Amino acid sequence: MLLDGKRLLITGVLDPRSIAFFAAKNAQEQGAQIVLTGFGRGLRLTERAAARLPEKPDVLELDVTQPEHLTAIADDIRQRWGRLDGLVHAIGFAPESCLGGGFLDAPWEDVATALHVSTYSYAALGSAFADLLAVEGGSIVGLDFDAQVAWPGYDWMGVAKAGLESANRYLARDLGPRGIRANLVAAGPLHTMAARSIDGFSAFDEVWQERAPLGWDLRDPDPVGRTICALLSDWMPATTGEVVHVDGGVHALGAGVPPEAQPGTGAGTSTT
Repeated sequence: MLLDGKRLLITGVLDPRSIAFFAAKNAQEQGAQIVLTGFGRGLRLTERAAARLPEKPDVLELDVTQPEHLTAIADDIRQRWGRLDGLVHAIGFAPESCLGGGFLDAPWEDVATALHVSTYSYAALGSAFADLLAVEGGSIVGLDFDAQVAWPGYDWMGVAKAGLESANRYLARDLGPRGIRANLVAAGPLHTMAARSIDGFSAFDEVWQERAPLGWDLRDPDPVGRTICALLSDWMPATTGEVVHVDGGVHALGAGVPPEAQPGTGAGTSTT
């Protein structure tokens, strides 16, 4: 099996429709032992989702903005397993003022929260678990939403994701000599709990339905979960600092070219 014997820490499993849930499900089916984390009111949701997995894993409390939580979880993993083979960062949050068209009005205090939770925490997790990941070499995988362009309503979360992409490169640089890989998976839009909380996010649905060359199922996070597991496995030993797109191919197309004008369709001409 792809992850036979691997020991993984997976954050962000809020419900059975989340990307992190499908990463956890696939990881268990591929032979991994896993531990989940949750925080605050979401902790109960994580515990409920954990019961829906093939084997119910332990759920530990982790607030990534609290250094003592990171230390406690690292100590737990050290005592539990003595090493860590992989870590999934599926954490993101922005206050309401930072989303849905409030880009110019969001106060610094709210922006700081978005950047702390959604960007800085990626590096903080990498640092906290580096010694455990370095025991036999390991893999860190984070969740992204393509930050090359400005998206409607995404606002400061888009900025946070751009920072996440940059942080991923620096994490790959600094942890690579210790045998640790760091990569992001940029998923297309999915009808997850996180997406539903963003005003205007549903506007992406039509774009992906029209433009994805491979098609895109807005209700199926499984392809993203599988890609996460591939990056956690030993089958991608020389890939780090990368953003792997799992979006049906939308990222590869020019935004202004409708499907009927794509080369090979026999209708119209495309421009660049």
